[in-house]
Amino acid sequence: MALEYVPYTMDIKSFIKPDLYDPDKNNRFSKHSVRVFRNLVYAFYLEYGREFPWRKTHDPYHILVSEVMLQQTQVDRVVGKYQSFVEHFPRVEALDRAPLDEVLGLWKGLGYNRRCLSLKRSAGILVNEHGGMVPDTVAELMKLPGVGPATAAGICCFAFNKPALYLETNIRTLFIHLFFQSRDRVSDREILPLVEQTLDRNDPRRWYFALMDYGAMLKREVGNMSRRSRHYVKQPPFEGSDRQLRGRILELLLTHRSLTVMKIMDFLNEDHRRVARIMDSLQREGFIQGNDHGYTISEQR
Repeated sequence: MALEYVPYTMDIKSFIKPDLYDPDKNNRFSKHSVRVFRNLVYAFYLEYGREFPWRKTHDPYHILVSEVMLQQTQVDRVVGKYQSFVEHFPRVEALDRAPLDEVLGLWKGLGYNRRCLSLKRSAGILVNEHGGMVPDTVAELMKLPGVGPATAAGICCFAFNKPALYLETNIRTLFIHLFFQSRDRVSDREILPLVEQTLDRNDPRRWYFALMDYGAMLKREVGNMSRRSRHYVKQPPFEGSDRQLRGRILELLLTHRSLTVMKIMDFLNEDHRRVARIMDSLQREGFIQGNDHGYTISEQR
């Protein structure tokens, strides 16, 4: 399901180069500057706020699913996958009970399958240690597999409307473009104090939606300013990568259920030592199980 982008009808130049007060030498905004900035961001959001299925729910488990899916993945690829995933596994208990091959099958197309395995393991932890409830603090959420500071903060804000410091690529783009225009290699340590000072603590959920939509507009109109971040890392080509080969092995086992190692080698037509190395890695991580007589997707539940 692809997103349809509607052309902007307002004078978008006023949002690309607004008349804002920059922070002082101590990286502090005045109260007036904060008010001007919030008004600008909310004005754009009221006109051009985007709608996504995960923005229509406060269900902490569903928001956990969306935040994990959105890690390193474009929004338009996530929309359809998210909808089918939460319809198939509407509660965390359903995800916990499901066999891994079923979960991987629904995840197919999103890539970065480690996220899927981490989400499956998180479901088990939530059911067995939290009574099926998703924690509402960053510290507790970060104990879940694959949940880092940004994902944990996003869950706190979007599921519980609790103020937390949330920084992802669109928000990073916004702050770099508006307040670090003459700088390269801007660090998150410089951006986060500005995020904290401007945060609408009365409604962080809506505020971060607005920031992300503003940042997405800037990416579309002026390019991805987050490339000027100190933390930006250009992804290596997918074609021919180990990541691609990992996906091909998992897809073979999802399709054929069980295959000998030699049959897998025949299907892939790749260097046998490379395939063996990747299969060892997949087995150590818990994706597959077996031996020379046959491999399958792990039976862990």
